[in-house]
Amino acid sequence: MSRLDVVVVGGGPAGWAVADACARAGLTTAVVAPGGRRVWPATFGVWADQVPADRYPGVLATRVLAAGRVIDREYLVLDNAAVCARLWRGPAVSVDDEVVGAEFGRRGATVRLGSGRRLACAVVIDASGARRVVSGGPAPGVRVAQTAYGVVVPSAVADGIVRSGDAVLMDWGRPPTFLYAVGVSADRVLLEETSLAARPGTGWDELRRRLGERLGSVPDGPVERVRFPVDLPPTPPWHRGSVPFGAAAGMVHPATGYSVGDALATAPLVAAAIASAFGRGPVAAAAAGRAAVWSPRARVVHAMRSHGLRALLALPPEGLAEFFDVFFALSPRLQRAYLSGREDVAGTAAAMAAVFGASRWGIRGKLLLSRHSPPG
Repeated sequence: MSRLDVVVVGGGPAGWAVADACARAGLTTAVVAPGGRRVWPATFGVWADQVPADRYPGVLATRVLAAGRVIDREYLVLDNAAVCARLWRGPAVSVDDEVVGAEFGRRGATVRLGSGRRLACAVVIDASGARRVVSGGPAPGVRVAQTAYGVVVPSAVADGIVRSGDAVLMDWGRPPTFLYAVGVSADRVLLEETSLAARPGTGWDELRRRLGERLGSVPDGPVERVRFPVDLPPTPPWHRGSVPFGAAAGMVHPATGYSVGDALATAPLVAAAIASAFGRGPVAAAAAGRAAVWSPRARVVHAMRSHGLRALLALPPEGLAEFFDVFFALSPRLQRAYLSGREDVAGTAAAMAAVFGASRWGIRGKLLLSRHSPPG
């Protein structure tokens, strides 16, 4: 393979979204991932207004519930097979291999593969998730993690739990874990017991037990297990070499665990920045890509969201349900700002202030004390 403009490490939603955007911006782009073009097995949900529906088809929920309240916002569970098919039809190519390292220099990079092959390119985008294969490796220590255990069942089995066309994002019932129930196809529903954030993450056996207690028994069906860190730091401003993206860049919302919607929405901006700076050389192009991922405003918002994570970890189990009842009573504008306003400093601050003002003093005390404690 001749020298490429961009090599993307990782074939998940973030990797393929940014690869497709780069290729459509005129950059020769390859995605390197074991298995090559393999449909993602996990369930991914995004706010419907974050992505264009024609590029990211899925199961749309027009009535969304969280903490017993109806949210004025639509929710989309991606149809992975359909989304992959659309992305694979684009100009980015796939390489079935594993990236094991990379060397960077003024003239570009050399990406080393597990097969022994090497790929020469100008820019490397690291979308390898928490493994951060070419961006310093996994973050040290025991991370704060979101974990979940779920079962995909026929819609009839979920009758009485979630209606067709609905999504239940957060049904506490039995804190400190909650039920996440969403349609994943026309006739299948995911019922998932979720631990929002804990250090270390709540184990799958415990989550399965709690799901069985909630439903009366654990139904038969394909099992989905989830575990990922929510406290990964943003790419530091002094980082050089790769362009971390998605979870590898710390784009996971610390207080909710959401990242895919932001990655899909940000991918075209990153691609445009790299393409615009490409004529100034590989180092400048990579720097432009990193700046598009983490603007100064996005860094401020991430720091504020990290305070939200510390607040959640400080609350007792019964306080979690109370906290989210207050949050989802906020106006749709403030909810949207905190949940997905990645660069909305004023909106995020206003949402946090509104939650503080509407909470009882016991919760306020925990929120204040959490400012001075590290996550976990």
